[in-house]
Amino acid sequence: MLHHPYWRYVGITIGCLIASCSINLFLVPSHLLTGGATGIAIIFYYLCGWPIGLQTFLYNIPLLLASWRLMGHCYTVDIVIGTGIFSACLDVTRFLNAYAPVNDYMLAAIFGGVFNGIGYGLVFRMNGSTGGFDILGAIMKKYYSLGMGGVIFAFNCVLMCISAFLFGVAPAMFTLICMYMNGSVTDKVVAGFQRRKAVLIVSNRAQQIAEAILTEVGRGVTFLHGQGAFTRTEKNIVLAVVNLTQIAKIKLITHVIDPGAFMIIISANEVMGPGFTLPGVRVRHVYEEKKKQRQEGSS
Repeated sequence: MLHHPYWRYVGITIGCLIASCSINLFLVPSHLLTGGATGIAIIFYYLCGWPIGLQTFLYNIPLLLASWRLMGHCYTVDIVIGTGIFSACLDVTRFLNAYAPVNDYMLAAIFGGVFNGIGYGLVFRMNGSTGGFDILGAIMKKYYSLGMGGVIFAFNCVLMCISAFLFGVAPAMFTLICMYMNGSVTDKVVAGFQRRKAVLIVSNRAQQIAEAILTEVGRGVTFLHGQGAFTRTEKNIVLAVVNLTQIAKIKLITHVIDPGAFMIIISANEVMGPGFTLPGVRVRHVYEEKKKQRQEGSS
């Protein structure tokens, strides 16, 4: 989808619509905030009744001009489109304020954060942006080598302090819960929910372990060449990416073949390739065919 502009912008629009619905359904009726320029817009909405979407777009104009000058045209054009779509969605879904599904601060913060995270995560997964403090974070990172996450968090903390002063400590604290949920879900959507495990096995019987994984587990295996720092012995390191349910079987195989093997299991957020996101490869069948060919060649 990322390579086709039409579907990419459809994805960005859907993400903006989900985030906008979340803000108008959960946050605004409960007098909570969100981060960035939208949070500033919500504050003035509570105080003056000004439209959130229109304010969000206006507050982004100086940031967009700075981005155009400092970050380049290509970077800014996508943000202008994302900001425009998000701002329009905020005002189009304003009528949802009257249909608040929950009256509890905690539930509103949790569900608002979750659906906000889904919306923003989809936008970021489409390589888009809704502007706001993300632009400031990118500028600070480029010119002052500051982490984007830290810069955005600092600006949001200032926003929370203003919120606590104007509306009380409780709404600000629940807003922090919402922001935490938002950030966590956004990371999961961007990174992918299909968690895998990467297994590294250092053993003197790497060949036998690899063959057992190929035949018994049915997953592809890669040899990495390594050398022991103390012994200077050349070794093959077995690398395999598997499902969570296959870890126990690989542990058993490794322990049976080489009880002294050194094994590392690493979480892999998103895996692309044959057998995962591309058409699957029948590893067991391919391995048996190659083994048969070797046997026929040797005979």
